[in-house]
Amino acid sequence: MQRKIKLSTILFLLCIQSIVLFGQKKDDYLFNDSHFHLTNYIQEGISVDKFLEIMGNKAGRSTLFGIPLQQQWSYQNSGNYSPTYYLQTDAPLYYYSFTDAFIAMQYKSLSKEKQARLDPMITGFNPSDMYAYKHIERVLRTFPGVFTGIGEFSIHKEFVSSKVTGEVASLTNPALDSIMDFAGKVGLVVILHNDMDMPMAKQKTEPVYLNDMRDLLKRHSKTTIIWAHIGLGRIVYPAGYGNDSTTDRPPNHVDIVENILNDPAYANVYFDISWDEVAKYIVSSPEIIKKCAELMDKYPDRFLFGTDVVAPPDQKFYMAVYEKYQPLWKALKPETSEKIRKKNYNKLFDEARKKVRAWEKANVKQ
Repeated sequence: MQRKIKLSTILFLLCIQSIVLFGQKKDDYLFNDSHFHLTNYIQEGISVDKFLEIMGNKAGRSTLFGIPLQQQWSYQNSGNYSPTYYLQTDAPLYYYSFTDAFIAMQYKSLSKEKQARLDPMITGFNPSDMYAYKHIERVLRTFPGVFTGIGEFSIHKEFVSSKVTGEVASLTNPALDSIMDFAGKVGLVVILHNDMDMPMAKQKTEPVYLNDMRDLLKRHSKTTIIWAHIGLGRIVYPAGYGNDSTTDRPPNHVDIVENILNDPAYANVYFDISWDEVAKYIVSSPEIIKKCAELMDKYPDRFLFGTDVVAPPDQKFYMAVYEKYQPLWKALKPETSEKIRKKNYNKLFDEARKKVRAWEKANVKQ
């Protein structure tokens, strides 16, 4: 009897130890990734199992999406050279809807435990098409229990927008409104890429797409929207970037973002700081790091970290953007850093999962 009691006690202690260790292991990660592409501009990349291996104990959870555009290989343009990126050829881009089925099947190939770490997103629609919202609905009906949001998809994007075949996407197109309305109705998180300004814009001028973007965000106050890259691009500089302090005070990017965050009409709007190009601006000087950290400390619930990495070959490559932000992590209050790297993701995407699954239960025959 005593031996049984001792054995039971040992098993109980081992159970407690396992729970503690599991809890530590579960929380012992650096970030959640709000912006990740499994495939590239020719719909090639890595498997989802490979990505989970790369995430390892560094990333707890991640979004999962491809790229909605396919780069055409035009023999007349590049001959035998097969471009893998949109800057490598003058040939056009076109919308590639099969990306959503591919992402869904990758996700469905995983165990429930592995699926819990990922939030697939729908991207394969044309935002200038009035039927685009029907594509999103069709994907949800075909793959219930899979998707959490839509995006990253683009409206104004340097070098890309002008290459897309067909009608040019616009912030004022009713087709985009129908997409945003449907996302809000279902509870889908929206990750939207829209450059705040034109490439290499003149300084001391208001960003050309800012007012239209503000109007869009305000029209869709019931939709959770993540404005990707804080509206920046490779050569879409921050408003006020590079100005001499002796000139008239130009529009300032930090002030523009703060005005949005401070306005209750935009309570549904969040910003991700994904992409190494964005990191380049934020950590460019101690003064800018300080200014950005002060803004994030003031609004700690409104920013998310993402890598914007495309099909990384290994963990070192995947971690590069996170490491580039080290000066920012050190400048932030610990609780702000924790929210941007982890907690804000959990809050937004957990809520979206709950709402989307409820919509599917009410609208999809399973």
